[in-house]
Formats: sequence, C-alpha cells, structure tokens
Amino acid sequence: MTTRNLLVELFVEELPPKALKKLGEAFSSVLAESLTAAGLLGDTVVTTFASPRRLAAHITRVAEKAEDKPIAQKLMPASVGLDANGQATPALLKKLQALGASEGAVAQLRKEHDGKAEVLYLDITQPGVSLPEGLQAALIEALAKLPIPKVMTYQINDGWQSVHFVRPAHGLIALHGSQVVPVTVLGLTAGNTTQGHRFEAKHAVISIAHADSYAQQMLEEGAVIASFAERKADIARQLQAAAQQQHLTPIEDDALLEEVTALVERPNVLLGQFEAEFLAVPQECLILTMKANQKYFPLLDAQGTLTNKFLIVSNIRPADPSKVIGGNERVVRPRLADAKFFFDQDRKKTLESRLAGLDKVVYHNKLGSQGERNARVVAIATAIAQQLGGDGFVAKVAQAARLSKADLITDMVGEFPELQGIMGRYYAQHEGLADDVAYAIEDHYRPRFAGDALPRSQVGVVVALADKLETLVGLFSIGEKPTGDKDPFALRRQALGILRMLMEAELPLAFDALIQQTLAIFHANTEVAAAILAFCYDRLSVTLRDTGASAQEVEAVLSLSPTQLAEVPRRLSAVQAFAHLPEAPALAAANKRVSNILKKVEGVVKAEVNTALLQETAEQALHQALAQTKPNADQLFESGDYTSSLQALAVLKAPVDAFFDAVMVNADDPALKANRLGLLATLHQAMNRVADLSKLAG
Repeated sequence: MTTRNLLVELFVEELPPKALKKLGEAFSSVLAESLTAAGLLGDTVVTTFASPRRLAAHITRVAEKAEDKPIAQKLMPASVGLDANGQATPALLKKLQALGASEGAVAQLRKEHDGKAEVLYLDITQPGVSLPEGLQAALIEALAKLPIPKVMTYQINDGWQSVHFVRPAHGLIALHGSQVVPVTVLGLTAGNTTQGHRFEAKHAVISIAHADSYAQQMLEEGAVIASFAERKADIARQLQAAAQQQHLTPIEDDALLEEVTALVERPNVLLGQFEAEFLAVPQECLILTMKANQKYFPLLDAQGTLTNKFLIVSNIRPADPSKVIGGNERVVRPRLADAKFFFDQDRKKTLESRLAGLDKVVYHNKLGSQGERNARVVAIATAIAQQLGGDGFVAKVAQAARLSKADLITDMVGEFPELQGIMGRYYAQHEGLADDVAYAIEDHYRPRFAGDALPRSQVGVVVALADKLETLVGLFSIGEKPTGDKDPFALRRQALGILRMLMEAELPLAFDALIQQTLAIFHANTEVAAAILAFCYDRLSVTLRDTGASAQEVEAVLSLSPTQLAEVPRRLSAVQAFAHLPEAPALAAANKRVSNILKKVEGVVKAEVNTALLQETAEQALHQALAQTKPNADQLFESGDYTSSLQALAVLKAPVDAFFDAVMVNADDPALKANRLGLLATLHQAMNRVADLSKLAG
C-alpha cells in the first residue's frame, strides 16, 4: 500500500484568540480519527498547526486508497430466499441485484444459524475508500465538530450561496505528498497555495511544494510560525530574554501567553515603559489593565513588586521598533491614568459611607439587595465569632463583615470587577483600619477555586465562612440548587470552601448547627437543611476520594455524619492506617455481622453485660478482652489519637472470631439472648467511635 504524508490547511480571517488552540487541536484530531476509521491511516504522527489566520494538520503515512475488505453480507432468512426446491426466490434475486451481484452468486451463498433461524450470507469484497473520498468526508466531519464559540454566516464568491463557519474562509490546501487532493469545503476547492504574514511575507501568494515543506516554507517565505506550540515557546523565550536584560521577571500568566500566541504569527517582544508616578496606584490595578486591555506582560523586580516597565508582543519586526514601542506606550498611558483617577476618587469616600448604596444593588430577586445580603452575612459572622473568641475578636469580625461588600460600588471595581475585595482591602488600609480587618475584606472571597489559599487570619476565615454559608443556604432555601452539570451560582465551589475552612482551619464548630443557624435567618424548613447537609457531605466524599482514599474508607468516616469536620482528616487517616492491619478484614466483616444482627432487633439494645449470664467460654473471653481493650481505646479516642484508638482494637480479632464460631446469639433463653446482644452492642460501640468499620468489609 503506497503512503505519503498529507497536509491540509484552511486559510481564514482572524480566528477568535481564546478559542484558537482548541480549534487547531480539534481540527487535526478529528481529521486523523476520520481517516483512520476509513482505513487510510495506520501508525501515524499528527502535527497540529494553528495561527490567527489558519488551521492546518500534517499527517504522516496516509494511503492513496484503503485496502479492500472481505465482508459477510447478511441477506435474508433461508426460508425467504430459497423455495422448497432450493431455488432463488424473486426476493433473493432482487437483493442480489441491488448489491450488484448476478444470479450466479446464488451458488456462492452460505447458510448460518443466527440463533433464531438459518440466514443466507454472501461473502463479498468491499472496495477500500480512495483518499479523495475519505478526506472529503473527514473534512466535513472535522468542520462540523469544531468547538466554535459563535458561528458566522457569509456568502461565498458566487454571491448566491451562504455558508456557516467561525470566520470567512478564503483558501484550502490538500496535498498528498506533492499531489493536490481534489476536495471541496465551504465553497472552496483544494489547491496548493496560501498566504503568509499580512505585511512581512516575501510573496503575496505562497505555493506549497510538498506536504513536508509546509512549516519551513511558511517560516521562510510567509514569515509565519505556523505551529501554535512553537510560537508559544518562542514568545516565552523572548519574554525571558528581554526581562533578563533588565534584571526583571515577566509576570507568569499562561492564559495570557496562550491568548497572545493566538494573536500573532511572527512574534517580536519589545520593551515599553510608563511614568513611575502611576506606581502609586495598587499594582493589582495596573497589572490587570495591562494584561486584560493591552495584552502586555508587566515586569516585576526581585521582590515581586511591579516596575514601570512592560513587554509588548508585536506581530511585526521592523528594523526600527521605536514607533511600535512609542505607539504602545501612548495607548497604555490613558488606561493607567483612568486607574489612577478611579483610585484617587474612590479614596475620597469611606467604605462605611458606601454601605447605603448596597441597598440599590439587586442581589437576587427572591433574596433582596446586596444591602440585605450584607446584613445577613454580618449576623452569621457575628454568631460564629461569638463561639470562637472574645468581644474584641467579635467586633473585628463584625466590622470586616459589614464592610466586605462596600467596594462593589466603587469606581475601580465597577471598571474591573476582578478587583473586588482587593480594592476593599486597599481602601480599608487607607482609612487606617486594623490589618486583620482589611485583609479579611480581601480574603472573604477565598478559597475561590480548588487549591486556592484560605484567608490569612481567623477574622478572614470567619467572614469568608459566613459569606459562603449565606450564599449556599440562601440559594438552597429558594430552590436554586445545582442539577447535573449545571451550577450557575457555583454552589459546589461554595460548599467546598466551607468544608475546607472548617477542616483546614480546624474550627471547633458543629457543621449541622451552622447550617441550622443560617437557615433560621431565611426561615427555611428542616427539609432544606437535610438537602444542604447531603449535598455538602457528597462534595466532601468526592474531595476526600480525590486525595487517594478509597470509597470504602471515606464512607466509613462519613457514614457517622461527623459534625466536627475538623476531625474528618484525622479520622480518615486513622481508618486508612487500620485498613492496612492484617486483622482489619476479619474485624470489618465481624463488625458488619454485628451491625446486621443489631438492626434486626426490635427496640434499643443497651451496651450492658451481666457477667453472671456469660456461660460460654468464648463469650467470657470476648467480654474480658473488651474490658481490657475498650478503656484504653476510649482514652485514646478522647485524646484525639484516632489512629492508636483503632489500632488498639486489633487484639479483638481472635476473641471475636471465637465468639461467632462457638456462641449462638439467638439463644432460646430470652435472658441469655439479651445479654449476648448487650455484649455485641458493647463491641459495636467500641469499634465504631472513629468510623463505621463495617463499611470496610467487602
């Protein structure tokens, strides 16, 4: 089978930069998958190219034609296709004719039983698909499956037909080696020509000689680095080199790097700077406006402080770059001036004076304004603070909670919503508020995502906890809970933030009580509380499993519905250590058996034993082992040493096994039965303080 390398390029107008990488990857991968399904590819290497004006793929070892395949064509039941004399019926002849077979093929038919009846089969050879056929289908499929953010409708050159695509397409290359593959798509017919850089290409039209020369010709003749990955690496290298010359460091932002990579075809990193007076504005504001609005890379000094220098990724390489640099410096100056103006104006009013404005900002049509929400957060935070500290601590928490949303109506946050909290902290510090209050205003949004840091102080933790509780409980109380993959209010993230703070900050707070206290503010019923607890424990289960714990280990801990979530990590660690003990499987199985026995008993079984009624040697031995082991295990449990508490129970394996081998629990004598049940209840109580060990049983 003859194979050559294949190149496909779609030349288009500027593609959406934030989607370019995914568009390129999807285009090449679907092409390769479709060609593989058609039998035109074997062991191949796929190279993706994506630039602002092109999507392309280079695929190695592509066949001119797929190999013919022998197939067994199922026709019809033998009773339908053959008459009583074994001759072909009209129905069979018609079927054979439709398949292009002659009457003579009847002699080649074979019969096979398909489980219901005998069926006629015809063994035929299916011709392999040709490359033009296979590539045509692959192109159509690739374009249909592109993750296009928004489709455009435009007319092609004939002025009559309209097509739908992400951007108007102007050229198509399909080269098998050096041969053009005759395919069409989006009103375009494949050829071997394309265009390079808008301004710096050597030729207006570039003729690609061979599929393998594409990348080199685009670079040398078109002044385009066609590979997204190579262009990104080149920009990163230039950024580092330019920064090192200034003894500075470019800000790390992979999303910005990818977006800039999608905006240029011939990257050229240049150094710009602005007036040092703008550095009086908080660096977060300057960094954000440079990154978001101008796509610049701010430069930081060795201490991580912003300097008045930045890096520009230009798409052209003039001999004298001064005009490019000067133009960018002129463009960024008004942006920085706006930020300085907002900062200066905002500081003329205190955060406290802005609180009345929150009443005019709608939070949710069923939950009122941001002012009403803020009042609820203050109430929740104050109640939590009263459980954790004295009057001074409570006062700081209440103040931070009250001012936490005030910056929402400042000019700076109005322009840059991403700075909410951050600006509140700056304005609080400007007013001379205590640092833990100021940082709590910034940190009350934390943790904002998986792996994000917790608030820096306990004041911040309490305000953040109150804010997330208000959001979670409030939205659940009006029926706005996540369904499937839809979570418009990010309640899963809010729940995880609550769980992380309770566990990692080791707050001595009962989780169910927190939910109930918050629910009381919304006047919601107990069904809502149950739904919230189930939702949160489900998220906690997923989170704990993500740390490497097994589903059984996590269930063992959470099935007891621990209210002090700060204990959960230590309990889980203890269970994991216990599960590795050689005695663990037998004890877990015995515990499951005990649980099942006790569940079947009507009424409550008290963990009490009358030693006078212990008749069998095995039950006496188990009682004695419990009497020796349980006090030590309980003492270790009370001290918080859950691992040692569980491991102390390992000695019970032998007496427990002997008990179940030799003792009939359901004795005929009611007194004996009740006493043995009491012994099992004592065992069950001893074994399940840290976790429900029965969940470890297979």
